[in-house]
Amino acid sequence: MSDSAYSRCTLGNFKSKEKHVKFKIFYACAVFAFALATTTSAQTKNSFSGKCDNPDVAQSIPAGDADGHTFSLASAKCTATGDVNGVAAKDGVYAEHQDVTAKQVKAWGVYVESFENGDKIFYNYQSVLPDKAAPGRNKYQITGGTGKMKGIKGSGTCKLDAGNYACTGEYTIAAPATAKN
Repeated sequence: MSDSAYSRCTLGNFKSKEKHVKFKIFYACAVFAFALATTTSAQTKNSFSGKCDNPDVAQSIPAGDADGHTFSLASAKCTATGDVNGVAAKDGVYAEHQDVTAKQVKAWGVYVESFENGDKIFYNYQSVLPDKAAPGRNKYQITGGTGKMKGIKGSGTCKLDAGNYACTGEYTIAAPATAKN
């Protein structure tokens, strides 16, 4: 075989293989995009509210650096209204730790919301209040759930006033995985 015939043959094979590889890459991207589109859902706007009782458990210790500066732990039960994924909220419970000064209260905690069907959603939150009695705000992140709420993620903000809370935010719940036969 002459050198020019060998070059043409190899070049032709290369172009054919190049097209085949490009097709495989395109096909893989299309399958991935379809899978992504069918397993995720759009952000859903949500609002919910409730009222929390006085803490069942409350413990404080002085920080020691300034008068009135304390670190505290608290836990309480709450009523809850609103619905998520078509299920009505029933109640909730929070546990938090606080950094309390004369000028503000900073709190970090976990809120677990229970629903009429027994499912739960787990929230992490961070609050700042000008003082213990003044209205304030918090930011929350939804970190997971059970039952119909499994795979939920989201975030939002709440207005806090005398044990009452009113929250708005968005969430997504991943579509359930299809069963394999």
